[in-house]
Amino acid sequence: MLADEPIPSEELRRIDAEIRAEWPTGDAVDFEEAIAYHGELPPEKRFAEVLESADRPLLQPRAGVPRLREQIELLEYLHGEGEADLLPTTIDSYTRDNEYGKARTGLEEARETGEDTLNGFPAVNHGVEGCRELIEAVDAPIEVRHGTPDARLLAAITFAGGFRSFEGGPISYNIPYTKEHDLAETIEHWQFVDRLAGAYTDRGVRINREPFGPLTGTLVPPSIAIAIGIVEGLLAATQGVRSITLGYGQVGNVVQDVAALRALRSLGEEYLPAEVTLTTVFHEWMGGFPPDEARANGVISLGGMTAAIAAPDKVITKSPQEFRGVPTKEANAAGLRTTRQVIDMAIEQRIEIDGIPEERALIERESRCLLDAIFDHGDGDVARGVVRAFESGALDVPFAPSDSARAAILPARDDDGRVRLFEFGELAMDQEIREIHAARLSKRAETEGREQSFRMVADDVDAISDGRLIGRPGGAIGGVGRAD
Repeated sequence: MLADEPIPSEELRRIDAEIRAEWPTGDAVDFEEAIAYHGELPPEKRFAEVLESADRPLLQPRAGVPRLREQIELLEYLHGEGEADLLPTTIDSYTRDNEYGKARTGLEEARETGEDTLNGFPAVNHGVEGCRELIEAVDAPIEVRHGTPDARLLAAITFAGGFRSFEGGPISYNIPYTKEHDLAETIEHWQFVDRLAGAYTDRGVRINREPFGPLTGTLVPPSIAIAIGIVEGLLAATQGVRSITLGYGQVGNVVQDVAALRALRSLGEEYLPAEVTLTTVFHEWMGGFPPDEARANGVISLGGMTAAIAAPDKVITKSPQEFRGVPTKEANAAGLRTTRQVIDMAIEQRIEIDGIPEERALIERESRCLLDAIFDHGDGDVARGVVRAFESGALDVPFAPSDSARAAILPARDDDGRVRLFEFGELAMDQEIREIHAARLSKRAETEGREQSFRMVADDVDAISDGRLIGRPGGAIGGVGRAD
């Protein structure tokens, strides 16, 4: 039966042997030898230590190509020319779906043709040896970033290969990413990942774990992202993880984003065990970008300004080529430098904006409603509670493809561009909160001279890519141009 309990050592070893037998490169994993290998890595490659000791927001891009030499060159470029503090290795889609045979074929084709035939780095196919060559070649900490519902073999190989940070979680890499994966089963799979990270931690090798904060990346109300991040942090802590990075994705309203990041940190410190070292990460805008690179740089700069005010420990950057898909390494580096310039200029200033304390209080109140519902549904067991909360609709994510979520809630922006809920479904929010959202969306409808409807939601989804924050009819700004 699913429960939020540590996996016993003998069960961890049994599952580990079973998982490693799924693909030939699993044979090279030796836990004791890996502990010794990690002990030889220099301090500047130890992800948790570098992140936790930072005195300013550290920058990290997204990046992954299939061939090892090209991945090394890409990361070296982003570290050198982009001035990235932390580096990623983004995993390819076949590996995320546990299709290691297809990933092998794609890697072979990439080697033969010189083309990037996969959309990321197939770490399972490169194996422990390939991962270590990557870790040793680049003088910065590197994190595994992926999107895998069942990441057990990927974790076993990359941990042994020298990686010390692993993104994702059973909710954030299921509900927003997949349709048919059972949530309870995904939680069990990620309990193994976290227990393995905990086993390394027990031996002095602290593996940083980072739930994926943006979720669907589309107008996600901050309280939903915060509650899910805290739940994934609690599940990881149960298994022995002691370095946890909670994340949040930019929605574009500076007041709401700063308030959310401050609420994320305070609630994380309150709910996570004292033995956990908590850090936070801010993801620059995850939705649609303008096709014009100059305008895209404006979106990136707004993210940098928000980060300077809120001061998260880490920022995941974007490039001015987001509209076209995978950016060139030059564009990726340019996004890093743009963000760094804005942060370094703004962080030395004392910038105060009206409304942040009130918005933070509302976000914290909403988050507590959701967390209380999860604990109540599970009779105190967070693993069972989160499954039952999704089943009942007490917890939900907008635009989620997963069969494990109702996806019955709809967000829209209010008259200030803050994300509110247009439809609550069965979400566990009290009546007063619902009335606050309704009143603020009603004010926007009045400003724009139209009825509240799904059209408002759809307009907001496309607004930033069209050059605005709020999806006003005809592109009007505020009340300008509205019918009286």
